[in-house]
Amino acid sequence: MASEAQGEETGLVFHPMEQFVVKPLFGGDTVMWYTPTNVTLWMALTVLAVFALLVLGTSRRAMIPSRMQSVGELAYGFIYRMIEDVAGKDGVKYFPYIMTLFMFIVFSNFLGLLPMAFTTTSHIAVTGVLAMAVFLTVTILGFVKHGLGFLGVFWISSAPLVLRPVLALIEVISYFVRPLSHSIRLAGNMMAGHAVIKVFAAFAAVLAISPFAIVAITAIYALEVLVAFIQAYVFAILTCVYLKDALHPHH
Repeated sequence: MASEAQGEETGLVFHPMEQFVVKPLFGGDTVMWYTPTNVTLWMALTVLAVFALLVLGTSRRAMIPSRMQSVGELAYGFIYRMIEDVAGKDGVKYFPYIMTLFMFIVFSNFLGLLPMAFTTTSHIAVTGVLAMAVFLTVTILGFVKHGLGFLGVFWISSAPLVLRPVLALIEVISYFVRPLSHSIRLAGNMMAGHAVIKVFAAFAAVLAISPFAIVAITAIYALEVLVAFIQAYVFAILTCVYLKDALHPHH
């Protein structure tokens, strides 16, 4: 209450972080694990959008592709080549998993740019689950394929012998920090960009600086479109790097 009163006194009537509040879809203030929320809605819309592009858009495959088929084929080829280049031929068999991750994240990011939309990837709860799934998948895969030999990922045999224990400790710490950095990078970038857009949108209501604010919003929005794709790409390519470590753990 005090902060709201202070905001009214100073003329601050907008709340850039309000767009990230999780709200029940059917009223009320309590959010339980089973409560349908705005996050649930926009995650469902993301899944439907991916399904529409990759399944419905390519159901009538033709020599002269439609626009949706072209986009689907471009996405398929882009992710396939990325996996092959980073993780090698052995990593191609895990293409469906990485393709699913990339498409879900990129559509979540793009849908979040729509007016009145909710950016699900701005929440650490969402990106944390995705990052932890990647971490557990590659770790389990590494032990299944190599047994205790997977621990070789922490032992840098090319380094001088005296440095190897210290480097091994650093490698262990960096390995277990992966889910945290993997998730915070995506959520932080999406949240920051949307908050800045909200701030400039509020300034646009002030006549004296509205032209500047409109130009700034346009520029930031264009940047956010690029960031939406780049962050999905970074998440996917880091997954490929971690997958490579699981498939080929020895330095």
